[in-house]
Amino acid sequence: MALLTIIKYPDPFLKTKTALVKNVDDSIRELISDMVETMYYAKGIGLAATQVGVDKRIVVLDVPNRRTDDEEDEKPVKGKNLIALINPEIIEAEGTTVYEEGCLSIPGFTADVERAAKVRIKALNRNGEPISFEAGGLFAIALQHEIDHLDGILFIDRLSRLKREMIKRKIKKALESEERAL
Repeated sequence: MALLTIIKYPDPFLKTKTALVKNVDDSIRELISDMVETMYYAKGIGLAATQVGVDKRIVVLDVPNRRTDDEEDEKPVKGKNLIALINPEIIEAEGTTVYEEGCLSIPGFTADVERAAKVRIKALNRNGEPISFEAGGLFAIALQHEIDHLDGILFIDRLSRLKREMIKRKIKKALESEERAL
């Protein structure tokens, strides 16, 4: 396994609509393993192939369980909810929810994003077998966020124009400060 470099905004590759994976083989499974290692290293809960410069429809996620009102928070267990999806598609979506999202490709910035509250997904697993399932809560939000990456959409693209431009200006200013520091 190897750590991959996570591409940062405003890299134009992040706007790539990725290609379908036609054959799930050992090279795809190796890429998935590398993406998982990279996601954990970066302390993320999801990562899309686009974010590591790969033009393939692959996402990995490990979303921690969240408590319900009558349960205590469960301590996150790395790998407990790990899932890799190849060619994922949202086939149904219902309801709406708003959640404060961040992104490994836009470090240091978060914003409230409106998403579907529940989704039904179909995809292939790491063995190339078709799967489908329903998701809600943070898992549904993370799935939508990562699938957006595969379509060249960033969470800031889902914000109002005013909020999006404000974040872009802050990112530009931060990048200029970094360049001056070098």
